[in-house]
Amino acid sequence: MTFNVQLGVKIQMSKMIETNEIVLCTARSRWTRDIAYILRSPNKVIWNVVLPSRKNWARKRKPTFDRAYRLTWQRYHRLSDHMEFHDYLQKEFPNMVQVVNIGTSVEGRQMRVLKISSGQPNAKAVWIDGGTHAREWISPASVSYIVSEFVENRAAHGPYVAGVDLYVAPFVNPDGYEYSHAVDRLWRKNRKAGGSGTCAGTDLNRNYGYKWGGAGSSRQPCKEIYAGNRAFSEPETAAISRFVLANKDKIKAYVTFHSYGQYILYPWGYDRKVPPDYADLDRVGRKMARAIQSAGGPSYTVGNSAATLYAASGGADDWAKGAAGIKYTYTIELRDNGAYGFVLPAQFIEPTARDAMAAIKVIAEEVYNLP
Repeated sequence: MTFNVQLGVKIQMSKMIETNEIVLCTARSRWTRDIAYILRSPNKVIWNVVLPSRKNWARKRKPTFDRAYRLTWQRYHRLSDHMEFHDYLQKEFPNMVQVVNIGTSVEGRQMRVLKISSGQPNAKAVWIDGGTHAREWISPASVSYIVSEFVENRAAHGPYVAGVDLYVAPFVNPDGYEYSHAVDRLWRKNRKAGGSGTCAGTDLNRNYGYKWGGAGSSRQPCKEIYAGNRAFSEPETAAISRFVLANKDKIKAYVTFHSYGQYILYPWGYDRKVPPDYADLDRVGRKMARAIQSAGGPSYTVGNSAATLYAASGGADDWAKGAAGIKYTYTIELRDNGAYGFVLPAQFIEPTARDAMAAIKVIAEEVYNLP
């Protein structure tokens, strides 16, 4: 038996055509790195892969069968694969992507921010981060998916995405992320020394310098919500603070991705109070929730952090709003609702990442239209 296969660019990897014992996976616009043909046939099926014409190939993507990077969204990757991906983007899209090292983590790993430029002078900017809590693997995976789409498939996402600058930190906690792969899958904090077992590390999302040390945080090092011995005691949060404050006149939105629970949360986290412009935050939050559902995603609950979920003093979104003065600040808790929790299977990476991307596209529109 012989099959001729024309490589497609429209069908998503999740769309599989199964015939008896043959499964053909065709790829979406990132097919140059995701092509996978899974053969489960006893009949020695022969596959002839027919490439697009050279003209059409060049128009769609550069050929990358040399595996320019290993990162996919079919499994959770180690930090090195993400770093390779960042380097690739900077090399291939030098006029759009700049990798900025804003500092180093406790264990000496780079704190990277990817600047994705609109190419427009005085463009407004959006900050996006992920990977604050080590065990929340879906967060940096989703952020990296957004980066890939907004760089490699930029024309598909409209003028608002193209019209703002993006500052993206996929890994706020690179040490913890690696530790969660190598040692403890459910590790949360960074890897600051000073104790053994659960007594090591600081919760980076309790370490920001706005209402630090209040409700929903702890001064006890062995607690998962240990806030550190002072605000910005950790090199990771200190590096982000320096960078954001240096660019606060440009940054009009600050979105930090976590998991799980499917929430879109706005300040304040330290108290059930809300900022003076909470109506704007609520309106945009609900617009993001609708966009997620319109893109095929589940329902996300919108509201004030402390009232909707729980109190969390010293959080990034409160600091961005209260100290840096950024207009739109949100914590988005991604999928799921608790069936898998922090150990969300890899089959949910792309659907969840599309939730995150739908939310960011709403934020980009709001920021673009600010006076």
